[in-house]
Amino acid sequence: MSESHTRLSPQRLIELGLAYPGTSVKHPFDPNMPVLFVGSKMFALIGASSGSPSVNLKTSPDEAWLQRESYPGSVLPGYHMNKKHWNTVLLDGSVPDAVIAEMLEVSYLLVQAKLTRAERDELELGPAAKRKPS
Repeated sequence: MSESHTRLSPQRLIELGLAYPGTSVKHPFDPNMPVLFVGSKMFALIGASSGSPSVNLKTSPDEAWLQRESYPGSVLPGYHMNKKHWNTVLLDGSVPDAVIAEMLEVSYLLVQAKLTRAERDELELGPAAKRKPS
């Protein structure tokens, strides 16, 4: 792959995540480890892996495998997560920013879809947030 990629910073990733309806950033595990939540459920955990900033994102089991195969060494089984449903993505420039942004959106949609109807209604999630991930 000859195309060069910029590094999506953890701060920019947080900004992207906070643009989705019903989201917030919390620090439930460590003050230096921001976690993006939709309602009461996390959809992105920002940390570090192998000395690089990283993010844990939810995905479907088939997509998890495909992403790991497409970006070996940069997309890993989710660290301290259910490895069937979560990937750790290194933010070192090896995965294109647009791909990470798409992974973030899918993670949000998968987690948002699992909220109770009452919680979704309480968050007043709009129609765009209620669409199913592809």
